[in-house]
Amino acid sequence: MIKESPFKPDAAAFRQVVPAGDYFLKVVRAGETFRILDLEGNQAADTLFYNADDTAERYSAQDTVREQGNVYLTAGSVLRSNRNRPMLEITADTCGRHDTLGGACATESNTVRYDLKKRCMHACRDSWMLAINEHEEYGLDKRDIAHNINFFMNVPVTAEGGLTFEDGISAPGKYVEMKALMNTVVLISNCPQLNNPCNGYDPTPIEVLIWH
Repeated sequence: MIKESPFKPDAAAFRQVVPAGDYFLKVVRAGETFRILDLEGNQAADTLFYNADDTAERYSAQDTVREQGNVYLTAGSVLRSNRNRPMLEITADTCGRHDTLGGACATESNTVRYDLKKRCMHACRDSWMLAINEHEEYGLDKRDIAHNINFFMNVPVTAEGGLTFEDGISAPGKYVEMKALMNTVVLISNCPQLNNPCNGYDPTPIEVLIWH
């Protein structure tokens, strides 16, 4: 569902551009609203969420899909934790649909999907691992890398129940906006993938904005 936001970028308390292939890691406090802005279009933002007060509680694709009865996310979707508690609500969305099934790229999936020589190409899991190793204060480790959301990514479900990776449906200036319902650690890998059409084979920057 397309829904515009009332928030103006100039009034944001925080803004950060995240280059292609880089990560973003920050706590968004309960009641704050944050936006992921697709600056140049068709970029994929692979995102993980954790309860900042107890990181054993994290975003759960199963609980979210089951409770909302829809495999896609958009305005009105409530993102739920592995304890089936609401973590965030998508309050605005100008893209219209986001993937919660396709998972994140990794050296292993690069090998399986594309070619053995693609194994060493940078992947989202590399970005997440770098983030948690450079920021030990968050108390995260490898076992905390679980379900993620692929914001702006187009992963249709086939009639047979499979998944396909298609051209992105976003465009320059499209965004998704969420209100935190608990203190939430937001960990984003701005996807560096060069081998599938989700970003037109050309990774580009995103911007993160937060309003108090």
